Amino acid sequence: MKRKRFTEEQIIGVLKEAEAGAKTADLARRHGISEATIYNWKAKYGGMEVSEAKRLRSLEDENAKLKRLLADAMLDNAALKDLLSKNW
Repeated sequence: MKRKRFTEEQIIGVLKEAEAGAKTADLARRHGISEATIYNWKAKYGGMEVSEAKRLRSLEDENAKLKRLLADAMLDNAALKDLLSKNW
């Protein structure tokens, strides 16, 4: 089963329904997600507005990209050190 990626607007909308008093089980069933997903969203996005959630997601994406770049640079560095350490 393919995971559905919810937009920030959808996530904040579900959380606002929960804050308004809707039961988590009902929300999960209606939106086709698990209750655990709603609890995870509450922990991550609770109290945020849509613009803040979008900014958080963009920062997380940028962070992941920078981590990949760092890992590539470290591998290149290790390969160059290995090459230089060999006797010609």
